[in-house]
Amino acid sequence: MFRKVILEKGLNTLVKPGEMEYIELDIFRGEKGDSYSFNSEDYEIGLIILTGKLNVTVDDIKYDDLGARRNVFDGNAYALYIPNNKEVKLEALENVEVAICRTRVKTEEDVKLIKPEDVIIRDVGVHNWRRDVKDIIDRRIKAKRLLIGETINPPGNWSSYPPHKHDTNNYPEEVKMEEVYFYKVNPPNGFGLQRVYTPERDIDNVYLIEDNSLLLINRGYHPVVSAPGYQLYYLWILAGDIRESIINDDPNHKWIKAVEKIIKESKR
Repeated sequence: MFRKVILEKGLNTLVKPGEMEYIELDIFRGEKGDSYSFNSEDYEIGLIILTGKLNVTVDDIKYDDLGARRNVFDGNAYALYIPNNKEVKLEALENVEVAICRTRVKTEEDVKLIKPEDVIIRDVGVHNWRRDVKDIIDRRIKAKRLLIGETINPPGNWSSYPPHKHDTNNYPEEVKMEEVYFYKVNPPNGFGLQRVYTPERDIDNVYLIEDNSLLLINRGYHPVVSAPGYQLYYLWILAGDIRESIINDDPNHKWIKAVEKIIKESKR
């Protein structure tokens, strides 16, 4: 499912309970002085500060002045991993957008603050499929299901390339994890294209990505490209019963990885 999202002030529910097996997604959009409170109940939550600065209180622990980015292309995110049964309060110190990524699972792990310097930046691909992949809530965080990060495509570049999927449990070749993409474009009047297709071609769709678009991925390969002149960002949220990102590349295009090695070797 793909759709354009219009973010209003307050809580915006992007992925409702029941739309996906594991993932739910809200975005809180606030101005200075606005607040939003909730209990994590039986969810584990990845709280990703997209833009702006705010205070976050989890039970009796207050995290002041979190956030530093003017936009999602401006450095790395602050984030919090929040386990079950925590009282959470967000207090906006300026205009903010905060992603609240949820999955229902029992966990007794500790709250974990992830600072921008904790984010691992991977330089993935080469040539016009090179991109920055930023791991925020990864294997270093003792979550039960969630893996969360951000990807930035330079203008005209591809990501999720070669096309890969993760919709079948065939360990250790592939692990089933559903995924959500939430996109931003820089400048915001730009665009990109997203293809989703299955080996059987019962799904084969191309979508026009604009600022604040949303994609729910249950099945299929899902390569994405930004238009020349425009950076493309997407927050990606993965969740499944097996918390491992083991992908299966499209056999028609996986040869591109051998080319990557040749190009990188030639530049040494």
